Amino acid sequence: MTIDHYLTARDTGDRLSSKKTEDLCPAKNCVDSSVSVFPDILFQTWEGFGGAWTEATADALSRVSPENRSRALRAYFDPKEGFGYDLCRTHMNSCDFALGNYACCDQPGDSGLTSFSLERESKLLLPLIQDSLAIRGEPVKLFISPWSPPAWMKDNGEMNHGGKLREECRTAWAAYYVRFIRELEARSIPVWGLTVQNEPAARQVWDSCLYSAEEEAAFVREHLGPALAAAGYGHLKLMIWDHNRDELVRRIHPAYTDPATAQFLWGAAFHWYGDLKHSNLQLAHDAWPDKKLLASEGCQEGGPHIGAWETGERYGKNIMRDINNWTVGWCDWNLVLDETGGPNHVGNLCSAPILADTENDRLLFQSSYYYIGHFARWIRPGARRALCTTTRDAVEATAFLNQDGSLVTVVLNLTDIEQSYNLVRQPGEAGVPVCLPPHSIVTHVAAPEA
Repeated sequence: MTIDHYLTARDTGDRLSSKKTEDLCPAKNCVDSSVSVFPDILFQTWEGFGGAWTEATADALSRVSPENRSRALRAYFDPKEGFGYDLCRTHMNSCDFALGNYACCDQPGDSGLTSFSLERESKLLLPLIQDSLAIRGEPVKLFISPWSPPAWMKDNGEMNHGGKLREECRTAWAAYYVRFIRELEARSIPVWGLTVQNEPAARQVWDSCLYSAEEEAAFVREHLGPALAAAGYGHLKLMIWDHNRDELVRRIHPAYTDPATAQFLWGAAFHWYGDLKHSNLQLAHDAWPDKKLLASEGCQEGGPHIGAWETGERYGKNIMRDINNWTVGWCDWNLVLDETGGPNHVGNLCSAPILADTENDRLLFQSSYYYIGHFARWIRPGARRALCTTTRDAVEATAFLNQDGSLVTVVLNLTDIEQSYNLVRQPGEAGVPVCLPPHSIVTHVAAPEA
């Protein structure tokens, strides 16, 4: 078995570093556990990895040199030099990671959307998306999410602080999604899917809009689903919830148990904030195995966290456990932020895997970038998750069989001590001994069998 190994470890210089088998475990008697993969038993099909194109990302990259802007995009989208990202998100209207509140149609009472325009997006955001697509060289699965309808469509008269969609504006709001999708397509930016509402249970100080589970289901059933179908967009992947795992099952139940609503829904999107509750993903899959689960947002809150290792481990842990509980795609939040963790028009500063030091024209690659890469660089769309087990809780593992026959196994060590194991690909095989350093992650890539 020919296996390539790639290692990232906290207390070393290894960052997605290629390793020989003998480098990973020079003393073959060190092994005391096993990671076993069964490529004959397969589960969900993988859609892809990616991140979010936001106005904040576009702004941050506009404040570094063209060379560094291109370097950041290549690090994510280039299929050879970078990760080959192929599942990405963007916001419809403003979000907190925009330079301020804005809407594509902010003329009060314009239910016919005659004033609809992407003039704001055309300045920074759309060129960012178009340049990313050019680097990728292949289609990217883009899904869109609204944080808030225009202020005039809401009962609180503003885009921030929650509020609800006014009943008389529901038809116009459903038409708004269709118009936004058409405008993107006219700019050679095809749309793959959409979520109904970002974080519909959160009354945020930034752009937000509240729906109960029943209200979200009713909007899909009576307005958004029919509008998409009538416009020829019934094939797009429509997802509800788009909020944390903790309330996932309760929130999707009204929609999934109503056939008139469920017919429009591909699945549910979720975020990683709050309690981890990965078990809710398994419960949702058990109850509705025909509906998909997609991780649509996660980031380290509370500032840029430059140089922190725990942010990367948070990514590794969440991606690993989401994957092993039936998630079919994983999308990070902002691709790039500046050195402050912004810009953010309400001061909700966060970290990103790449930070742009705009004062010194530098890119700062964070631990999260490397942890994502251990999955995204080698697990490709169309891969199937393979049965993978460990004999010790000290390591976590997942495995995928790519369409080209390569077998990818990712193993995570979150502990303070070295962990050793035999990597076994077939029952009865002797396996490959591995010694995994403390606070590290490794990807094993087995070439297709001849």
